Amino acid sequence: MKQKIFFFLFSCFFFLEGNAQCAMCRAVLESEEGQTTAEGVNDGIMYLMVVPYLLVAGIAFIIYWKFFRERKEIQ
Repeated sequence: MKQKIFFFLFSCFFFLEGNAQCAMCRAVLESEEGQTTAEGVNDGIMYLMVVPYLLVAGIAFIIYWKFFRERKEIQ
């Protein structure tokens, strides 16, 4: 169990830069000389992925905040 937790934490915090393209986009963009379009597509995909993570983090924070507040009122 400790190995699984360690692997999960390691993979979350120490990840390598990955390509965020589908196979078709990658095939089209690899044929370009300067690779600037491919970098732009990767950046756009990563930018779009941030929004759902922020929403989930915000909801988790609100749930935590309400739980912490109710627990403090009980004491």
